[in-house]
Amino acid sequence: MQQDDFELTFDLEPPPPRPQTRAQTPHTQPPQPQPQPAARPQTAPLVRAARGVLISGGDRGIGAAAARAFYRAGYRVAVLYHTNAAAAAALEAALPGCVALQCDVASRAACEAAFAAAEAALGHLDILVCNAGIAQQKLFTDITPAEWQRMLDVNLTGAFHLCQLALPGMIRRRWGRILTVSSMWGQTGGSCEVHYSAAKAGLIGLTKALAREEGPSGITANCVAPGVIDTDMMAAFTPADREALAGETPVGRLGSPEEVARALLFLAGEEAGYITGQVFGVNGGLVI
Repeated sequence: MQQDDFELTFDLEPPPPRPQTRAQTPHTQPPQPQPQPAARPQTAPLVRAARGVLISGGDRGIGAAAARAFYRAGYRVAVLYHTNAAAAAALEAALPGCVALQCDVASRAACEAAFAAAEAALGHLDILVCNAGIAQQKLFTDITPAEWQRMLDVNLTGAFHLCQLALPGMIRRRWGRILTVSSMWGQTGGSCEVHYSAAKAGLIGLTKALAREEGPSGITANCVAPGVIDTDMMAAFTPADREALAGETPVGRLGSPEEVARALLFLAGEEAGYITGQVFGVNGGLVI
């Protein structure tokens, strides 16, 4: 409809005819080519495909869920495992191209060898997820010096080793993500888990300090502190114990490894570049 249908005119003579539009002209020129829009910037999947991620304790539980999440999002993935070779092999089979490497993170030499192998396989490592950990429930007065030391060596010193190995490359490239997996007991302390709580609290301190030190180099460091997550660490709990823990949680259930993995995936992304030095509780509201 022409706009003239709505115009008012006071001329006594009818107005001169308006020029015909292209649609009204019987013999029109073909439309001229329109300028093409500029190429879109590189999409997130392509960016992620250039990123390599190393996940310690990646053969089961939260670590395996993280490996699957990063893999599906397009990252190149390597995982470290300690003794469960069958689970590591199953993960490699399920995620073609994923690399599983045996490593006791308590050993500096083992970490150096595994890190070098992961870099050789993936090219370079931009994201480190320090997830390897052990747990033990025991009265504080019954904890042996060896048990105390082993808990610290795996849960805290292992992260120290891997961070020291990963950071030089991140600093050169001026981009990196350090992600640690602590626990709500590292925030609040847990009865009969003093050594575990101490090691996990140490991870929080490590993460916060690294965030301050490495921020100027384009590297963020954040911590995820899970609550009661339904992994094989819960195997020793009876159904009644599990039900009681779910009842204490405001959302009324246990968490899943996949829910923790999604938090890690977000913190590793470009969108989280202004987030550092934070502790994210994935605990169903149990710790606020």
